[in-house]
Amino acid sequence: MSPSHIQNPVSADEKPTSDQRDFFFFFLAGVFLTSLVLGNVIGTTKFVTLFSIALPDWLYSITPELVRNDRVYSMIVPVGVIAYPFTFLATDLISELFGRKKAQMVVWIGFFMNMFMLLLMSINHWLPDASGVSGGTSLFEGVYEFMIKNTIASMIAYLTAQTVDVRLFHFWKRLTNGKHLWLRNNASTMVSQLVDSSAILSILYFTGGLGAEVTTLGALGILILNSYLFKFFFAAFDTPLMYVGVRVFRKYHEDPDWHSNE
Repeated sequence: MSPSHIQNPVSADEKPTSDQRDFFFFFLAGVFLTSLVLGNVIGTTKFVTLFSIALPDWLYSITPELVRNDRVYSMIVPVGVIAYPFTFLATDLISELFGRKKAQMVVWIGFFMNMFMLLLMSINHWLPDASGVSGGTSLFEGVYEFMIKNTIASMIAYLTAQTVDVRLFHFWKRLTNGKHLWLRNNASTMVSQLVDSSAILSILYFTGGLGAEVTTLGALGILILNSYLFKFFFAAFDTPLMYVGVRVFRKYHEDPDWHSNE
């Protein structure tokens, strides 16, 4: 693609060229795929605390030690969760501007790209180690063991949640005749994020991937709530970003169901 095709912004009365439209689509797809892979790679390698509150007695008895310190509840989330919500913002923008088919296509590309990443890591895991040369073998093996279980669980949850997100987004778009962008953005993302949190944590729970601290369904429920609350607030936060993105880049739309009124 020639740089001259993407240097000049599209004016209010100028229709973008196919190269400009393709550039913007691939940019959104790149944001989606980068956030997706980064979320899977860093995953639960580090946990961060967003805030803490004192627990009343009835909550203290059912809150697992994993998310509390004595009687203090902490909103602790893995760093991978922080990257992952950007995938929903990207697919919602693609859905709005380019249509459901392209959004679903990006979802499938992300799925197979992660499977390809696992295949490459597995090949390197199976190859014999060059004794005396490799300096980070134990580190690689630790990353590999983490990636196998968590990425497979993540991809099952991801494919389900992203498909729900894309389909719900267009369901609300048809139902409202293309109006109320805030409704379809939030209604699709908040439901799909609940599907994602519930699916991945349930899979890890039933396969023993959540550790010895999480051994009851009550503890699992708290973890799902913990993860979903962060994603819920992020979904509300990304609504202004969605509006800005649609208003700034609406000239790039290819969706046959596009409506100019929001």
